[in-house]
Amino acid sequence: MKKQGIVTLAAMMALSMGLSGCGGDGNNTKNATGNAAAKTDNAQAESTTGAGGSGKAEKLVFWTFVDAHQKFMESMADSWNQSHPDKQIELEGTTIPYDDMHTKLLIALQSGVGAPDLVDIEQSKFPNFMKGTPQLVSLNDILEPELGNIVKSRVEIYSKDSTYYGIDYHVGATVMYYNKELLDQAGLNADDIKTWADFETAGKTMLEKTGKPMITFEGNGNWSWWPAISQQGSDQVDKDGNVTVDTPVNVQTMQFFQKLVKEGVAAVAPGAGHDTEEYFGYMDSESAASVFMPFWFMGRFTDHMPDLKGKMIIRPMPAWTEGGNRSAGMGGTATSITNQAKNPELLKEFLSYAKLSKEGNIQIWKQLGFDPIRTDVWNDPAMKESNKYTDYFGTDIFDTLLSVKDEIAPVNIREISPKVFDAIRNEAIPMIFIDMADPAVALKKVQDSLK
Repeated sequence: MKKQGIVTLAAMMALSMGLSGCGGDGNNTKNATGNAAAKTDNAQAESTTGAGGSGKAEKLVFWTFVDAHQKFMESMADSWNQSHPDKQIELEGTTIPYDDMHTKLLIALQSGVGAPDLVDIEQSKFPNFMKGTPQLVSLNDILEPELGNIVKSRVEIYSKDSTYYGIDYHVGATVMYYNKELLDQAGLNADDIKTWADFETAGKTMLEKTGKPMITFEGNGNWSWWPAISQQGSDQVDKDGNVTVDTPVNVQTMQFFQKLVKEGVAAVAPGAGHDTEEYFGYMDSESAASVFMPFWFMGRFTDHMPDLKGKMIIRPMPAWTEGGNRSAGMGGTATSITNQAKNPELLKEFLSYAKLSKEGNIQIWKQLGFDPIRTDVWNDPAMKESNKYTDYFGTDIFDTLLSVKDEIAPVNIREISPKVFDAIRNEAIPMIFIDMADPAVALKKVQDSLK
C-alpha cells in the first residue's frame, strides 16, 4: 500500500487549480471519444436546454487518480448529452496522483468545502471514508434494482450498514493466464487442470519436459496470496475488522506455494513483482508457463509483452477442493457522489447510465478492458467483437468468466486493511518467497505485529 504523505490544506487548494475541463453539447453530434470537440462546445452548452430545463449545462466536477478513468467518464458524458438533450451536463474532470487525490478528498470532506461532485476512491482507501457518518451519498435507489444483474460482492465492499456508497469499474476476477505454446510442448492441456493438486502434477511435467517453471509468484506483493486464500473463504481481516493473517488455511496455502518454489514448479518473479519491467521481459521471453492475476492484468500482457500475442489463453484458477471456488475478485475503484454535490439526483442518473447500464458496462470493456460488474453483458455479442484483447487472448475470454461468475466471494476491507496489506506485501511475502522462512513463523510474526 502506498504511504500517504502529509499534505497541508494550502497545498490541497493549490492542487485544485489544475482542473481540466470537458463538457458536451447535445445540439452537436459527437461520438463517444469526441472529447476535443466537447471542449470547444462548452460555451455553446451554456445556451442549450440543460439539466432540469435550466437553459444551461449542469457542471459536474469529477476527480480520479487514473487517466483512463477520466477519459472513460468524459466519453460517457458525451454519450449522455447525445441521449439526454433536456439534461445536459458539463463534466469537468481531472486526474490527480493517487495519494494526493485521496488526501485532498479526505480534507475536503472533513472540512465541508472543496470536494468534487463525483470521485473515484480506490478500494484500500475506502475504509478511510466510512469512519463515523460517511460524507458520501447513498446509492441504494440506483443499485438495489440492479443487484440481480451485477456481482453483488463488488458493491458490498463499498457499503456500510446496508447502505451502498460506490460503484466499481470491474469485478477484478482472478484468472489463470496460461502460455498454451509451452503447455503444448509439455503435452499438457489447461482444461485438465481442475485443482491445485493437478496443477502441481502438471508443473512437474512442465519442468521435466521444458526445464521451465509452471508459474511465478510475487516476492513482495499481495496478488500471489490474497486471491488464493479468498478462494477458500479466508481473508486477511474478518468482517469485524480483526486481523486473520495466520489462520490455518492461510498458513497451509503459503506452505503449499513455497513447496512449489522449492520443487522448481514455481519461480519468484524477477523484480519481485508481477508489475515490473524485469518481469514483463521474463514472461515475454516465455520463461514461465503461467501466472494467476486479476482480469485487469490483461492490459499488462497486451501493452508490455507483445511477443506472447496469440500464445496466451485465459482459464479459471484451479480449485483447492473439487467443486471449490475457481476465482476471486481483486482490486477495485469505486465511483462515489460526495455530500457536497449540488445536484445528487442528476449525478445518480448519470452514474447509473455510465456504470450500471448495459451499454455503460459494454463500454467499460471496450474502452478499459475490464470485466464489468454487470454479468448479463458477459455473453453479449459485443464482448466477442475484435479488439486488442480478443486479438491477443482469443474470443472465449468471457466464456471463462461466465463459468466462474458465482464463485467470486466478497473480500473484507476494513479500517486496518491498509496496514495489513503493507505488512503482507513488505514483510510476510518476502520472508516466505525470498528468505524461504517457515510460512507459519512469517505469518505469525506479522499477525502479532498488527494486533
